[in-house]
Amino acid sequence: MRRKSVSSSAIASAGYAVKTSTLEIEFVSGRIYQYFDVERATYDALLKASSVGTFFNAHIKEEHACVRVA
Repeated sequence: MRRKSVSSSAIASAGYAVKTSTLEIEFVSGRIYQYFDVERATYDALLKASSVGTFFNAHIKEEHACVRVA
């Protein structure tokens, strides 16, 4: 999955797969997680957020099942 770099102290990049509604987050630590059943609008809002980390914590982290992939 292609990811876009974001301006954040915690998150390095984010990508989205439309067909599976999967959000992929790469943290600055190098760890990569996939979050499931994420709406495209949520991904778009994440990219536009003034604080990507705050948006992630408020709207994604505890709201969607995830798996670590790297």
